[in-house]
Amino acid sequence: MPDTPPVTLQDVHDAAARIKGVAHRTPVLRSRTLDALVGAEVFLKCENLQRIGAFKFRGAYNAVSRLSAEQLARGVAAYSSGNHAQAVALAARELGTTAVIVMPEDTPRAKLDATAGYGAEIVTYDRYTGDRVAIGEALAADRGLALVPPYEHPHVIAGQGTAALELIEEVGELDALVVPVGGGGLIAGSATAAKGLLPGIRVVGVEPEAGDDTRRSLEAGRRVSVPVPRTIADGQAADIPGELTFSVNQRLVDGISLVSDDQIRDAMRFAFERLKTVVEPSGASGLAALLAHRVTPLPRRVGVILSGGNVGAERFAELVSG
Repeated sequence: MPDTPPVTLQDVHDAAARIKGVAHRTPVLRSRTLDALVGAEVFLKCENLQRIGAFKFRGAYNAVSRLSAEQLARGVAAYSSGNHAQAVALAARELGTTAVIVMPEDTPRAKLDATAGYGAEIVTYDRYTGDRVAIGEALAADRGLALVPPYEHPHVIAGQGTAALELIEEVGELDALVVPVGGGGLIAGSATAAKGLLPGIRVVGVEPEAGDDTRRSLEAGRRVSVPVPRTIADGQAADIPGELTFSVNQRLVDGISLVSDDQIRDAMRFAFERLKTVVEPSGASGLAALLAHRVTPLPRRVGVILSGGNVGAERFAELVSG
């Protein structure tokens, strides 16, 4: 008898029902200019317009809302480079509990300020020398908090999959789905939803060239660690795939494309100038892969998740003016 997958299409449907009316059903953007440049029909799922500015709210709310009344009374903890931090902070506020978030000290100021603005307590660490998982687990244990990890949790993964679920419900059949990859939660949930609805769809992940841990892991057939990536895509600066997410992605993801920081900048600039939308570096990597013709063979109809838009005005100007 085959092993039961940790997340199923039904789990994604259940998450969609739970977040309905709380998370935004984000728009799908089309552009004839983009279609002509890419040579395909492109459907952009705008998670940069999600609450807290990124897809992460979906998984965080799905996970926090399932905690017991006793757990909610004690509070929650999380560790994150920024978007999951904001997501857990807002989910905690929405559900009447408190949040403590472990964040890298070099997290972009816009993400630190937003997380604090949602009422969370922030504990910082050095991402190049500290172990955020160990710090977060110790903090949660010491204070009796429920730990909500950024991707290593079935409820988080199922919640993230609702973005792809909505996209396919809205636009119909797609030949491929292109998804940014950090720890792997978004693509794990997206692939679960997409292949559950469209078994023939190709799911392609996109990583920055400096942080291709998932690509290397899929090729090796096991989780492979890389040095902590130094890339403008801070939300994708993972050094090893999650154990749970990799078990899903190894089964469902068809390939990984890599993009350079310059290609990400080009995609951010294109989104701003031609699509009139703001995406952060990690959020732009899927679009970057299409614009740089890194997705082959080229699909006829392709969905892309613009995973987030949390970048401050000064940082955005600095990135796109180079």
